[in-house]
Amino acid sequence: MTNPPSQPAIAATGLRKSYGDKIVLDGVDLEVAEGTVFSLLGPNGAGKTTMVQILSTLIRADGGEMRVAGHDLARDPDAVRAAIGVTGQYSAVDKLLTGEENLILMADLHHLGRAQGRRRAAELLEQFDLVEAAKKTAAAYSGGMRRRLDLAMTLVGDPRIIFLDEPTTGLDPRSRRTMWQIIRDLVASGVTIFLTTQYLEEADELADRIALLDHGRLVAEGTADELKRLIPGGHIRLQFADASELESALLTLSEASLDDELTLRVPSDGSVRSLRALLARLDDESIEVDELSVRTPDLDDVFLALTGRTEQAKGTVR
Repeated sequence: MTNPPSQPAIAATGLRKSYGDKIVLDGVDLEVAEGTVFSLLGPNGAGKTTMVQILSTLIRADGGEMRVAGHDLARDPDAVRAAIGVTGQYSAVDKLLTGEENLILMADLHHLGRAQGRRRAAELLEQFDLVEAAKKTAAAYSGGMRRRLDLAMTLVGDPRIIFLDEPTTGLDPRSRRTMWQIIRDLVASGVTIFLTTQYLEEADELADRIALLDHGRLVAEGTADELKRLIPGGHIRLQFADASELESALLTLSEASLDDELTLRVPSDGSVRSLRALLARLDDESIEVDELSVRTPDLDDVFLALTGRTEQAKGTVR
């Protein structure tokens, strides 16, 4: 007997939200599987933060059906709140309290008993490598430590679903990678992560599925590799030791174009099969290649191609 499929952690159909005449979300459909990282990308004003606010019960939608952790968002928001945690762009840490005091305060808000609350605080301080800083005020914490404490506070109530809204903004590369590992560990334990991020590399690194929101609509959704295959631009770059080899290659490869001095660009999907076929053609003509590199589209290319926001800096979106 096969087990029935598990219900999605988050499901929305026809999600709509407007402010006056401005349509922010225009009939969005999405589904997030349990125990995965779902990343929502989009330019400024696309509606990402509004979607997080709706799904986390902070504001109401104008229309649509939504279920979070199996509960109807409109009919049972309290059950949704009991199942989720939210870590926003800006830390909710009280800088005048110590790390331990922040966690104990959160335990009190979750109505944990005194002893249970202290145990939970101790567990999270250990999990997030904050034991040595537990008695220090959060004002003395680095940005990375404060973000870790912020996420630890979100976990006091053992949420099944966590909304992370740009959790690594402003962190240095080492702190970002520490946060990435924490997110991976949470997912490995069965937690579902709904991630918005301004770093395309972060979505590529962490997300099981990625959705691209623009002007209130989802314009693409899939794995990182699926999204990258939506647009052209892959190529193989061939560099030659001298001009004679370059000229021979140009005669052999009619689809190639001059990329730089002694360098050709050949359109390719980046697969091993296409690379092998290209090298075989060159070998048949005894053409020697000095250096070779394969370039496939990345999420930057996907973002720019599908949103048309060429003014955005490559590597980051909001």
